[in-house]
Amino acid sequence: MNMAVMNKTAQSPLDLRPGDGSTAKPMVEFQQVSKRFGAGSSGAEVVALDDVDLIVPRGSVTGIIGRSGAGKSTLIRLVNGLEKPTSGHVLVDGTDVAGLDEKNLRSVRRSIGMIFQHFNLLSSRTAFDNIALPLEIAGIDKQTIEKRVTPLLDLVGLSDKRNRYPSELSGGQKQRIGIARALATEPKLLLSDEATSALDPETTRSILALLTKINRDLGLTVLLITHEMEVIKTIAAHVAVIDGGRIVEQGATFDVFTGHKHETTRALLGGLAGMHLPEFLTSRMTNVATPGSHTILRVIFKGENATEPMLARLGSDLGIEVNIMAGAVDEIAGRPFGMLVVSLLADLEKIDLARNFLADHGLSSEVLGYVR
Repeated sequence: MNMAVMNKTAQSPLDLRPGDGSTAKPMVEFQQVSKRFGAGSSGAEVVALDDVDLIVPRGSVTGIIGRSGAGKSTLIRLVNGLEKPTSGHVLVDGTDVAGLDEKNLRSVRRSIGMIFQHFNLLSSRTAFDNIALPLEIAGIDKQTIEKRVTPLLDLVGLSDKRNRYPSELSGGQKQRIGIARALATEPKLLLSDEATSALDPETTRSILALLTKINRDLGLTVLLITHEMEVIKTIAAHVAVIDGGRIVEQGATFDVFTGHKHETTRALLGGLAGMHLPEFLTSRMTNVATPGSHTILRVIFKGENATEPMLARLGSDLGIEVNIMAGAVDEIAGRPFGMLVVSLLADLEKIDLARNFLADHGLSSEVLGYVR
């Protein structure tokens, strides 16, 4: 990535990603990676990562999500060589990072940008000088630094803050400077370590929009770790769920969020649309159908089917009375997703007809129980 390309992008956006990524060499690849640390306070060895296999597609935004202590930070430190795996291989653009000497590792690190939760700006340096810092360390001359930093200030929307100090900037502005600094060495991979955790929701949305623009216009691969589900569903095309040092689920974000199989994923997704049933319903629900009872059905709407009036057609086509009890519509990785809990008054044979009708139109359903 160079600034000439960046300037051209502003006028005529270019897709610098190679094809759809299906046959391109991954930007990052973990091959059976384990990381163990020495004995902790209990005297036992600490297993931070355990036999991790993971691919970060080139040109993608990939998210790693998990609880505190799940192994997220260790995983990202292996990518830039701050930690070395106990076993396995960590490949960045085809290079095994763990096998590099210090000189070659410095070269790889220049191709990796890093943004942090708490910005890590130097209070004694202006916005311009904070962005220029990695270039100064690399021995770049002042004229080149000027040519590289000025467009970056414009990219993050802070040209007018060039000479301001961190104490004069808001949290969102500090993070934008941090992002510009991460781009200063013209990296091909951008790592984000809980970069929005210290920001309010509105500022978070603006930072995610900026990262999306960087990924789209510059073709930069973004790997982010977070515990915030909103971040993943807003920006990431791919996601991996980590728990106890193991990847328990991974794939396209929409597929993982709407068809998750692991309990950890289900727990992390607790705040998404329709995941919680109202107490007035659960307190009356049983597992046994009796004459005259209502069947409580959870219906999942995905993609293009999320906006189709299928429940209305249960009444018009099958003569089944449908009452909506709870639900919501959301958007995951740019695709609509909805979950409704409905009450159906019909015999079990008609309930089966209703579920088959929904399945024929691409909607999945699940019987949650029965209420008299």
